[in-house]
Amino acid sequence: MKLLVANRGEIATRVIRAATELGVETVAVYSEADAGARHVVIATESVLIGPPPATQSYLNMDAIVAAAHASGADAIHPGYGFLAENAAFAQRCIDEGIRFVGPDARAISLMGDKAAARGTAVSAGVPVVPGTEGGVASVAEAERASERIGFPLLIKAAAGGGGRGIKIVHDAASLADEMTMAQTEARAAFGDDAVYLEKFIAPARHIEVQVFGDGLDAVHLYERECSLQRRRQKLIEEALAPGLPEDVRREMYSAAVALSQAVSYEGAGTVEFLVDQNTNEFFFIEMNTRIQVEHPVTELVCGVDLVREQLHQANGRNRSLDQMTSTPRGAAIEMRINAEDPDNDFFPSPGTITGMELPMGPGVRISTAVTAGSEVSPYYDSLIAKIIVWDVDRPAAVRRAKRAMGELLVEGVKTTAPLIVDLLQTPEMADGVYDTGFVERWLDSRQEGPQP
Repeated sequence: MKLLVANRGEIATRVIRAATELGVETVAVYSEADAGARHVVIATESVLIGPPPATQSYLNMDAIVAAAHASGADAIHPGYGFLAENAAFAQRCIDEGIRFVGPDARAISLMGDKAAARGTAVSAGVPVVPGTEGGVASVAEAERASERIGFPLLIKAAAGGGGRGIKIVHDAASLADEMTMAQTEARAAFGDDAVYLEKFIAPARHIEVQVFGDGLDAVHLYERECSLQRRRQKLIEEALAPGLPEDVRREMYSAAVALSQAVSYEGAGTVEFLVDQNTNEFFFIEMNTRIQVEHPVTELVCGVDLVREQLHQANGRNRSLDQMTSTPRGAAIEMRINAEDPDNDFFPSPGTITGMELPMGPGVRISTAVTAGSEVSPYYDSLIAKIIVWDVDRPAAVRRAKRAMGELLVEGVKTTAPLIVDLLQTPEMADGVYDTGFVERWLDSRQEGPQP
């Protein structure tokens, strides 16, 4: 197998390193802005695919497929983001005689349409948030549905993802305006203005279950807690979820596996749930048909290499993951370091990294594609590094996370690192008791008064 990695940044380096360890030749693709990027340097070979804008490079299917043919690559790993959950791209690869490292186009399409995914979950017996069974096309239809669902509710883009295309509606008076805005945003962001309605559950936890399927059967690799987020963008993730009752865990695992089997899922995927913090009831919200940004915490507590498993499967090997022998150990925490200014509403901070020191020591794993001298481009996502720690239990892992963040130094651009340091000091983080609204409430409280 010769593998082309259709991505950039830390996920591209992650995949290239896993492939290299397996003796697989790798092909990096890059835009003009990434000519000297780390993923280009460590790959066996590289191919220029276009100008800096993603639409002309990393989202350009024609250029990527042409690069695969020109280099002799017979497989493509999409990473996450860009074309990773694009069913048309997955099918294009197959049509061109190239293996796509991921699920088939049918599963991507079915789970990518949020309304269709919801219907599939219902058929599989997976609990879903009360809402519409399909998309709603008009304000009148939304008003009728809201009488059954009740307020507050969410308007969600059917083709949405990454926390985008979502509106919270608190009362009937604002439904029409929010519906119009949601459809407009959905059309602009995804080229599809279809939306559906769901009951807004708060306070809630955002918990996801890692799955891996072979097209017939699937296994779960336990869960991740993803509730520490701002505007639905995650800041810190951990595995396992602290304080989750064991019976709820088991039911979530069963639901995630049932949904995976219902769509004959192949490869690594994540089934995401909302958990009502008051009742511990859980509800399916979506399935991500790709490797996740936060997959390292699962790898550390389960002792697996998910990307290696993906590559083995793409190369025709049977899945080595066994539910009976998979047992989690200890606790892991991932902290996302973005080139953003927390003191300026998280405005992106592109530029040159003039200095960088990374934490080291036992139980610390770093995933990054930048060093001192690297350029943080304004064209792409602002994630520059992930600091991941593991220890024998959660209190020890939190202490290790604090130590690791205390050693991190990034100069030349603003980052979220100082904010992460402060967040780790909160009683909520120490106790493992928080919900999806905690970070924004905490940020509001910081703005209202002096900080210690």
